[in-house]
Amino acid sequence: MSSLRPRHIVASVVSALVVAVITHVATMLSFFVGANPQSAVLVEISSFFIPATLFLLVFLIVFGLAGALRRWPTALIAGVASPILAALFGTGVQTLTAGNKLTGDVVAYLFATLVNINLIFVIVAIVSTLTIGRRVYAAITATRPVTAKQARSALVRRPAATLADGEVTHITRTPVDLDLAETQWESYVAALTGAGWNPVEVAEADDLPDSVFIEDAVVMFGRLAVLTSPGAPSRVGEIEGVETAVRALGLDVTRIQKPGTLDGGDVLKVGTTVYVGRGGRTNADGIRQLRHILSPLGYTVVAVPMTKALHLKSAVTALPDGTVIGYLPVVDDASIFGRFLSMPEEAGAHVVVLSDDTLLMSSAAPKSAQLIESLGYRVIAVDISEFEKLEGCVTCLSVRVR
Repeated sequence: MSSLRPRHIVASVVSALVVAVITHVATMLSFFVGANPQSAVLVEISSFFIPATLFLLVFLIVFGLAGALRRWPTALIAGVASPILAALFGTGVQTLTAGNKLTGDVVAYLFATLVNINLIFVIVAIVSTLTIGRRVYAAITATRPVTAKQARSALVRRPAATLADGEVTHITRTPVDLDLAETQWESYVAALTGAGWNPVEVAEADDLPDSVFIEDAVVMFGRLAVLTSPGAPSRVGEIEGVETAVRALGLDVTRIQKPGTLDGGDVLKVGTTVYVGRGGRTNADGIRQLRHILSPLGYTVVAVPMTKALHLKSAVTALPDGTVIGYLPVVDDASIFGRFLSMPEEAGAHVVVLSDDTLLMSSAAPKSAQLIESLGYRVIAVDISEFEKLEGCVTCLSVRVR
């Protein structure tokens, strides 16, 4: 439970409290109206159902903390199980404290109450949990929208003087021209600016060769910034500067903890589905932690095997309409994605969504750009050849807050 986010805990408690209060009041009123309306009757009924109501509160909090209220099937289980158990336990407490022993006849009596005296309690609790309880839970756990200050911000980081020493895994190392890389980075940032994005520059770090590839350090979900846990030891130091920048923007911040590892380049968002590459830089524990963070927010995390490329987004990205595009020679299993479109060039598998109809791509993929333009999109091409020598692509060089 220690890894639960505070908003998740609050949502579990508040939604459970709301359902418990509604159930208790509605049950009392139903008996009160059905009998001769007298205050003594109301007090007696309230006293009888207090134990059951308290058990209901506890059970719903536990189910809430387990994330059961996030989805309809598990919410149905929680909504049915909680009031039935609460009614049995609550009535059982009343029966045993009255001096009765737990015999077979008493157990039979307790279950019989579910279809007579406890029936209204159970029905009201089920309905309340599946309607109001879920709505309260969802409202509290929902990721808050970005503010005007944060909207359309793009985190970027200037190339380090040591850029040429960056990690290389799946390609042969070739010389990097740092001056040309600086020029290409400036053009990349200018393209973001021209498309209406506001560059937020993270402090340069010459001791961190790969720090220009800022996408690997943080993943954004609305105003929630998930700081990653780099799979390459040489990149662990990149997180500190990025954390400073996202906190300065006033974003909500959480992180992946060791021994979990997760690189942002392995995370592809398509609507509420989050594909995560399981390969050399991201391990199973990192995926598990990300799933735990995102599940209460309504996201589904799908693990994707990765053996042919550095990161998942080295192989596939997605168009604004949700179509996943990729370069088949480096895609392990294209059938995992609902809609998949093969690109003729490896660099053509990488797009940065600038708006609903505008994409940023590498100039190294003219055939892919032409194909994407034929689908009705506008393509802005930039030369990032020096970064591609280090297995970088257009997605690696920025993180958009939206």
